Amino acid sequence: MRLGLHALGIGAGAQRSVIDAVAVAAESNGFATLWSGEHVVMVDRSASRYPYADDGRIAVPAVADWLDPMIGLSFAAAATHTIGLATGVLLLPEHNPVLMAKQAATLDRLSGGRLTLGVGIGWSKEEFDALGIPFARRGERTAEYVAAMRTLWRDDVASFDGDFVRFDSVRVNPKPPRERRLPVVLGGNSDAALRRVAEWGDGWYGFNLDNVDAVAERVRTLHRLCGDVGRDPGALRLAVALREADPADVGALTGVGIDELVLVESPPEDPDAAAEWVGALARRWMPAVG
Repeated sequence: MRLGLHALGIGAGAQRSVIDAVAVAAESNGFATLWSGEHVVMVDRSASRYPYADDGRIAVPAVADWLDPMIGLSFAAAATHTIGLATGVLLLPEHNPVLMAKQAATLDRLSGGRLTLGVGIGWSKEEFDALGIPFARRGERTAEYVAAMRTLWRDDVASFDGDFVRFDSVRVNPKPPRERRLPVVLGGNSDAALRRVAEWGDGWYGFNLDNVDAVAERVRTLHRLCGDVGRDPGALRLAVALREADPADVGALTGVGIDELVLVESPPEDPDAAAEWVGALARRWMPAVG
């Protein structure tokens, strides 16, 4: 079991000094991954239902600073040497896939092969409307974008002809340093999200799940869906964040096949306090993960 930290990019975690302090402290205290999520647009009153809260509302206030995760993680990469970096999650259908393939490969190259691209299809229609991107078929768009990006990473001269993206005989460099491939994990807790993981993902980032029992039920569903498409679920990277995690949960999570438990926390604004805050998290959690 690895321990991840989802604390950068929002509020106090959007300050450069706090990013540096948290990233360095997380690496020195044995955390495996720094996660950072994305919303390009927030609205004061949303008609769209947030799927990770019982009341359907996101807890982050619309006025909060929220960094672009690719840029924020590049600062975390520059402050560290070995800790993994992950978008958790990037809303891929809101981006140009050719440009995102370039940006992701660039960050992966500069960080020494430390990036995991966590992607989601999005839930806020208002956000898609503001960006001028159709909300309908966003799941299909995401799958095609990933396929196109993998083609760009793999091939020296790449061509792709799909419903949402087309290019012919183009070169996009640099290539990701790990065999021209970058791990793509998918967010989302629904059956549809898990079906995407089974069909074409490299892993799953389950977010804000109620408890270990909820995780176990979702993992069983993922295994069934993998069986439907002939995939080995053991080849997938599984990371989850719980609403209220406890170190006592680690053994049970390991038993159902979870590779990484992600702590979703907000750092203090003072960078000196932020470093100690990470240390306190490590002292509480590291004995449980071993």
